[in-house]
Amino acid sequence: MLVLCAVGALEEPPISPPVPVEAVAPVMPGDAPVLEHPATVMLRLTIDDGGAVSRVEVRESAGTVFDRAAMGAAVRWRFEPALRGGVPLEVQVDVPVQFAPARVREALTGVAGAERASSESARATTEDTSRGEMLSAPASTEPVGGAVDVPTRESSPLDVLEASKPSAGASSPGFSTTVRGVAEAPPPVAVGDFHIEVGQLADVPRNSASDLMLLAPGVMLANHGGEGHAETVFIRGFDAGEGKDVEMRLNGVPLNEVSHAHGHGYADTYFIIPELVDSLRVTEGPYDASQGDFGVAGTVEYQLGLARRGLTASASYGSFASRRLALVWGPPESTEATFVGLLLRQGQGFGPNRSFANATAMAQVELRLGDDTRLRLLGASSGARFASAGVVRETDVVDARLPCAADADSQFFCFYEENQGGASQRHLVSAELQSRLKRGGRMVQQGYVVLRQTRIRDNFTGFIQDTPPGEDAQRGDGTEGYYRGSTLGLRGRYIPGLTLLGQSRPLELGYVARYDDVRTRSRRLRDSGGAPYSTLFDNQVRTTNLGGYASLRVQPLDWLALRVGVRLDTFLFGVEDLNRPAVDRDGSRIPEESLEAYGFFASPRASAEVKLSSRLTWLTSAGLGARSSDAAALSDAELAPYARVASGETGLGWKREGEARPYSLEARGAVFATRVSQDFVFDERLGRNQPIGASQRLGAFATGRLRWADWLDAQASVAWARATLPVPGASSWKLWDGAVMPYIPALLGRVDASVRGHVTVGSERLGWNVALGHSAVGPRPLPLNRYSEPVFLFDVGTRARWDWMELGVSVENVLDARWRETELNYVSNFRGPDAPASLLATRHFSAGAPRTFRGTLTLYLDFEEDAP
Repeated sequence: MLVLCAVGALEEPPISPPVPVEAVAPVMPGDAPVLEHPATVMLRLTIDDGGAVSRVEVRESAGTVFDRAAMGAAVRWRFEPALRGGVPLEVQVDVPVQFAPARVREALTGVAGAERASSESARATTEDTSRGEMLSAPASTEPVGGAVDVPTRESSPLDVLEASKPSAGASSPGFSTTVRGVAEAPPPVAVGDFHIEVGQLADVPRNSASDLMLLAPGVMLANHGGEGHAETVFIRGFDAGEGKDVEMRLNGVPLNEVSHAHGHGYADTYFIIPELVDSLRVTEGPYDASQGDFGVAGTVEYQLGLARRGLTASASYGSFASRRLALVWGPPESTEATFVGLLLRQGQGFGPNRSFANATAMAQVELRLGDDTRLRLLGASSGARFASAGVVRETDVVDARLPCAADADSQFFCFYEENQGGASQRHLVSAELQSRLKRGGRMVQQGYVVLRQTRIRDNFTGFIQDTPPGEDAQRGDGTEGYYRGSTLGLRGRYIPGLTLLGQSRPLELGYVARYDDVRTRSRRLRDSGGAPYSTLFDNQVRTTNLGGYASLRVQPLDWLALRVGVRLDTFLFGVEDLNRPAVDRDGSRIPEESLEAYGFFASPRASAEVKLSSRLTWLTSAGLGARSSDAAALSDAELAPYARVASGETGLGWKREGEARPYSLEARGAVFATRVSQDFVFDERLGRNQPIGASQRLGAFATGRLRWADWLDAQASVAWARATLPVPGASSWKLWDGAVMPYIPALLGRVDASVRGHVTVGSERLGWNVALGHSAVGPRPLPLNRYSEPVFLFDVGTRARWDWMELGVSVENVLDARWRETELNYVSNFRGPDAPASLLATRHFSAGAPRTFRGTLTLYLDFEEDAP
């Protein structure tokens, strides 16, 4: 089977399709209706590298009875496996099976006679309908959505399969049809460009689709705001906040929200249903020309798909009254790109003021518009509400001053005020048209609309910032960030069917057009009652982003491949400031003001790939990236500033698979360096990240993944990064010097592993699974030369399946560690407005979840394995 995360081979040899060895004739169903015309079932077979049919999918239905009869025969067919360069591999093949009335069968075979003429039995035939046209995996910057066609061998004339009775003789059909190889990722643009197939690692316990990002090396997630608040992402030595430095996409639809009140680039992936995530592409660093705004530390794109057909219903109940219901359905006659999903979650949380409730519905349909065009329609709608315990002072926990029981655990999970938390809504629609052009070209066009609203309340400092008028008491430092926006966009790419230096489709051209109309506002809230008492900012922002890119990949030598690309982005900002003073030094005025700004930047990217051996590749990449301006910080008629990032990386990739082996093994490692012209660090006074000037990073990572048939899937990674603020006037090459940036862990490790098997109990065959997830986080630097404690977390899960029913148990934080998900260091006063304010900085933290149990019942209904 082709592995999606392969470090790209320079030029793959052609695929030889499978050859039928044994093709048992379908049996005409006894309850089949009388046929007046032929009935055709189009099957898609997955043929493994041993030549066995491992999966049968109905592409075009002729009715349930005929579908089951065709599938029942197909699962017994045997083939000589498909080959690539002499190595067996798993492919998909489309085969039409026709059930014909007796008179049609006689016309096809030319057989006459009284005995056959009097037979009322029907016959089933396998047709020779098409020949594949060459379309190898395109030189694309995104995974190919679907399969690829390859030429097939010459076939024998049409053979007739007699299906009047099970014992009827039949000859093997000639399969001259389109072979569809399992989609293979395009060559990576860097060692840190990961096309991650979730696969069996979906067994590892996870709370949300956000946790799937942990499959990429050097990624850590933290959340101080509750279940429903966007995750803080640490990646490649960056504190990317809730999206300010990492571009997020869902099936091509951007998720970062411009000028969000909680932080420019806020991106919430909590609404994505994990069961519908087929793969991720995580590109660490700005090395692909298709990467756009916010891609400073990298880009994460979720690819949706549902491999299992039929209905899957999953219900969970766990610690702290957590409940989860997931329903996903894939019509048996459709592709993996067609599905419907519903997710409902609710719980009290692992401590006071941590309750949550959210719901998501997602649906996608893939429509075939002829042989060369398909249309994908995606819709998603979600809503969430969550409470947050916020942060607490370490000294108050030690001294048992918090309003909870005095024991250590109660104090550790306690909080100051209940007026913290948030709510969100999202509605998303996308239409994507993919077309195969003449000469092997390809074109993709996509349009999307996103409607979004969020409200987030928190308090990081207590009572030290408010300066009430007159002699009034302080009202509190609580903040409320409100955001309401709509996004309209177009994006597309065109791969002409050119050939350069013997390589097909070396060029890719793309564009983006995005318009955002948002209302973003931040207010101060009273500690008592939560009523707003002042406005920090209130803006109506309209932003237009137009961009285009070009990427060229050529292979001048058998062992060398080069990629060069450039991207140009332009931004037009229109801001209505609705929070201006009613009086200034010149007298009264309207408390509103308009401003316009414009900015653009060009970002070249390049990489060189050297094939050192058939399995070992050396890849070096460099590129420039950028982050757009927060519209709230712009001035009228200025050339809008932006943060510029320069990054380079070099490393090795090694892969071993195929060659009749039951396993595949891949390993990668690289070192990288990055410099950013304008970085951000968390500011507790505003509850969001604020600019601090230039920063730099030096780091390295190593990762490996082992898959052994359908039994074992294990992945491990370790990453190290040092993030510093450069010494003023120092050379840009001195990446080691300077003050260490706070809050960013230097060392991260992650292990994910899943083992599956079967056991026979009595006469029943039971499936079982055991999965492990382990995260190790090194000490995080804090302001004033302090460091946090390291974190070691273990999660385990196990499942047992009998027929259509499965029971599972998972335990997160097995060792029940008392760990701090977020740890900060600053001055605060949570004792009340009348308490004397201390100017001594102290540690603050938000508690991580304790040991958590969850039991799950899953039902698998109406899927094709039920066929006889």
